[in-house]
Amino acid sequence: MTMGVGLVAAFALGYLAQRLRMSPIVGYLAAGIAIGPFTPGFVGDVELAAQLSEIGVILLMFGVGLHFSLGDLLAVKRVAVPGAIVQMAVAAALGTGAGLLFGLPLGGSLLMGLALSVASTVVMLRALESRSLVDTRAGHISIGWLIVEDLAMVAALVIVPVIASGAESPGEIGLELLWTLVRVGAFVALMLLVGRRAVPWALGKVADAGDRELFTLAVLALGMGVAVGAAWLFDVSVALGAFFAGMVLKESRLASRAAGDSLPLRDAFAVLFFVAVGMLVDPAIVVERPLELLVIVLIIVVGKGVVAYALVRALKYSHAISLVVAASLAQIGEFSFILVTLSTDLGVMSGETGDLVLAAAIVSIVVNPFLFAWASRDYLAKRRASSIAPMSYEGSGHIVIVGHGRVGVRAAQTLAVDGDAVVVIDDDEDRVKALRADGGNAILGNAARASVLEAAGVPDCSTVLVAIPDPLRAGAVVSRARELSAEALIVARGGGDDDAEYLRGQGADAVLVGVHEVADGMVAAIRAAER
Repeated sequence: MTMGVGLVAAFALGYLAQRLRMSPIVGYLAAGIAIGPFTPGFVGDVELAAQLSEIGVILLMFGVGLHFSLGDLLAVKRVAVPGAIVQMAVAAALGTGAGLLFGLPLGGSLLMGLALSVASTVVMLRALESRSLVDTRAGHISIGWLIVEDLAMVAALVIVPVIASGAESPGEIGLELLWTLVRVGAFVALMLLVGRRAVPWALGKVADAGDRELFTLAVLALGMGVAVGAAWLFDVSVALGAFFAGMVLKESRLASRAAGDSLPLRDAFAVLFFVAVGMLVDPAIVVERPLELLVIVLIIVVGKGVVAYALVRALKYSHAISLVVAASLAQIGEFSFILVTLSTDLGVMSGETGDLVLAAAIVSIVVNPFLFAWASRDYLAKRRASSIAPMSYEGSGHIVIVGHGRVGVRAAQTLAVDGDAVVVIDDDEDRVKALRADGGNAILGNAARASVLEAAGVPDCSTVLVAIPDPLRAGAVVSRARELSAEALIVARGGGDDDAEYLRGQGADAVLVGVHEVADGMVAAIRAAER
């Protein structure tokens, strides 16, 4: 009953929130408040909701690990790493100071400050996508910044149980932390030494069986199994175990398929997680402690935003980029909910403090789209002026080339000579700008996103050439392109037989493997010489 009513209410209020140009998360949280014990009407089973939310946490963290990109971080490490560390430290200090000012104990104040310091991945990506800014310099900085914050939260999941252990003296706390780090280190070592081989191998064997349902079940079983096993054998949080399960699975050639197949269930339980969090919130906190709520909201929206803006400007980025980054980070979300839930369960944070943080989070999520729309105006105007603004191709029967590296350039030039209409998709602004300056059709963006493929006219094209070398990225593009067009010829490139098999499984009609083509060309040259 609780699950059914919760999902129906989440859908209705989530849809309403989206229509009002707010994040659906606001609707999901509102659904939880509506069926929670603090509001009249139907009251859901709080204990069952807590259990469902734990599954939601595991799947959320599994998804974070599955999409964790060290490459995205390294590309903007000069600004993202120091910026995120300094901003988190300042926000945590402000939150801790506010907690002490409110009369909270030191442990609860520290955790409240930490919960205020990390932004929501879901809210940030939705804001960036709404303005087509994901694949821009500002978008890359924001995402890299968020990756650092996510890693910090992973570390926090290790530290919170230590704070809750009851140790009082510095020596006891140090020993407890050392023992925790030993357990975590043993778990990480096992995942890196054994899991990196065993998990992809096991998933490959299941994939070879050819049963999609069994493959999806295997992905979820691996994620849940590793999370529960980590908690049982090493006494670390299930969230930490799920994160590493996702990271290990990402190295499999089937990572993209695993992410896609498990997405519906991950999304469903993520919704239930937000509903369960909403059920914990007593809306009376808004009336009973309005001043404290206002202070926390100002720390999240103004404090974090100002600090982020100042840091990005100090690193020599433009005013427009700095505003976009600052606005994208001026909110908190799912990691803060996880931290608050864990802290209250362990008795380190009071229920009232948790209510304050959760209520402030809802306010920040509601305000963020409007703040982001204002902050991104200058950046969008400059992009339009520099001809890098998003565009779309209106024709049909054309050829779409994904990636304008060495292979993509050669293919595009040959096809142009033959008189074919060509549209190139690339995520490099300089390449797209140069192509457009030469009169070519070029779309800026990540081709794994349906909106980018649609802008390139994939539903009406004749052929899609996926010229990017990374088989996982290529697989995601092929799969999404096949969803948009059942008729188009899709040709991809691979590095070996495994890549070819994987890409065909994703929907490619043909996969060209470099070593095979060279060998065939050599044999053809020999036969021609013999004649």
